[in-house]
Amino acid sequence: MATGGGAAGAAGSRRALTDPGSPAGMEGHSEAAAKEEEEEEEEEEGVRITPQLLKAATGEFALESILLLRLRGRGIAHLGCLGDCTNLEWLDLSGNAIAQLGPLAALRSLAVLNLSRNRVSSLEPLASCRSLQSLNLAGNLVSSLRALRCLAGLRHLESLRLRDPLARLDNPLCAVAAYRDALADMLPGLKAIDGERVAGCGSELYQLCRDLDSSLGHSAGGGAGGGAGADPPRAAQPWVEAGFWEPRPPRRSSIMEEAYRQFREVLQECRELGRRADDTIAQAERALSTRHDPSSFVF
Repeated sequence: MATGGGAAGAAGSRRALTDPGSPAGMEGHSEAAAKEEEEEEEEEEGVRITPQLLKAATGEFALESILLLRLRGRGIAHLGCLGDCTNLEWLDLSGNAIAQLGPLAALRSLAVLNLSRNRVSSLEPLASCRSLQSLNLAGNLVSSLRALRCLAGLRHLESLRLRDPLARLDNPLCAVAAYRDALADMLPGLKAIDGERVAGCGSELYQLCRDLDSSLGHSAGGGAGGGAGADPPRAAQPWVEAGFWEPRPPRRSSIMEEAYRQFREVLQECRELGRRADDTIAQAERALSTRHDPSSFVF
């Protein structure tokens, strides 16, 4: 009977937590609402993009005339009227406090977008940026591939960055070991992920480097675990023959020497013709300066 009573009590506790009408449920709802209000207050404390800010940053009087915009590290939390810059092609909003991207949906001409070091977790508005080619999201709050599915319709998107090891920026999604492979499968049009080529020119080199790193790592692990019976590492051998990198003497060619000789002769002749032309022009100017009747000019 005690066991049954305990189970009933636990079930009642669970119902209380999930039932909005119960005191515990109301308390949980109140905590969630308070958290949302705190987030809204934090956003309200940030800078809002206004027409005055845009005009001061670009010197343009009409927002439609702005093609390139850099608003890096200005404490921006609200994109405000940024959607009115309908012809914007290049936008840098890195180092701000942006969480909502709604106004970006109106930027149909946007090709390059830098949102690194912000608070972005949802990318839905970017699905309307049909011209987007390069997107930097390093240092945000993207936690799953599901948040990136909205980018599947962007046919021109070629470069996507979620991680920047030099700046020590990443997203929660980057903790998944195979996220790059999954991302390449979901967005097959990508040519570069996190700055590494995955398709097109240069992708073979990156793949070769990864294979070398993997093989060297396995070799090092095998050597460490081989014990005393393992063969000692061999000395590194050069890839090319000795003297391969030494500068080679320039090759002499009778054809090239003859061509150089003729070129020098032509150049000397041109200089002589130029000198004669200067002398003739000087004589003509002196002759013209001594005549007063234009009708008496003789050429």
